[in-house]
Formats: sequence, structure tokens, C-alpha cells
Amino acid sequence: MPTLVLGGQRSGKSRYAESLMPSDGRSVTYIATAIGNDEAMRERIRAHRARRPAHWRTLECQGDLAADLAANDGPDAYQLVDCLTLWLTALVDDADRASAGIDALTQTLPQLSGSVVLVSNETGLGVVPMDAISRRFVDLAGRMNQAVAGCCERVVFMAAGLPMHLKGTQP
Repeated sequence: MPTLVLGGQRSGKSRYAESLMPSDGRSVTYIATAIGNDEAMRERIRAHRARRPAHWRTLECQGDLAADLAANDGPDAYQLVDCLTLWLTALVDDADRASAGIDALTQTLPQLSGSVVLVSNETGLGVVPMDAISRRFVDLAGRMNQAVAGCCERVVFMAAGLPMHLKGTQP
């Protein structure tokens, strides 16, 4: 049952998504999409790693998120993707590749037999960006979030650390 957890920066998305994973020692695959290009991002990555239980397996996504999800799927599988917008950042310069990646993801999600939680930033709540690449990213992220939400049984929006259930039942 796919779940999408949306929210702004520092809204509590990742912590909430992590809380949806089993806490009884069952295996979880954490699919990390961040790239530590600067010290601030490296610090965020360190904080996320430190918070994860030691028995969780971390897989660094190299671009083909749909293939990573499919390869780690199974009826008893638990996967957490953090986060879709960071994954999209690596694709934003190539519109065809980005569209193909989003299409592959939305075709794969309904086929998964295990549990998957996807984290994504809601970028469309702020001001319209001044530069073209930022506008393209915000537009692409909005389309991606809508497409992924359409494939998910549950969608949760986070604000100030509080979950608001937009679609489906509360876990």
C-alpha cells in the first residue's frame, strides 16, 4: 500500500514517514536520494543516518527509482524513499528523462506488493520562482506529486510536525 508524505522544508515529513515503518526489527529498505554536494546537505544526510535504526538497509538511488523499488519489493517488504524531490533534482535538466522517470515510477507503484512510503516536498506553496530552472523544477515537482498521489492509497500533508490526512485512512 503506497503512502505519500508531503510537506514543506522542515515540516516533519521524514520523521513521520520513518514512524510508519515497523518498529519490531523487521527489515526496512531506506532508499536515499540526496547527494551531499555541500556541507549543509552532508549535515542533513548525517542527521538522517543517525536517526535510522541500525538494522535498516540503506540503498543510494542512482537515478532509476522505479527499478530500485521493484528490485526490493516483496509481500513482506518495507521501503521508504526519502525524497522524491531530491531524486527529481538530478533529472530536472533533462525533461525527457524526468518525464520518463516519473512515468516509470507511477507505473511501478501500483504493481508493488510490499509497503512503500514516499517523502516529497510540496514546492508549490511559495512564491513563483524568478529563474527559469526553478520554475521548471517547481512545475515538474507539482506534476510528479499529483501523479504519485494518484497512485497512492494514502496521502499525508505535514505542517509544523502535524500530519493532515488528505487521502485514505490513518495508519
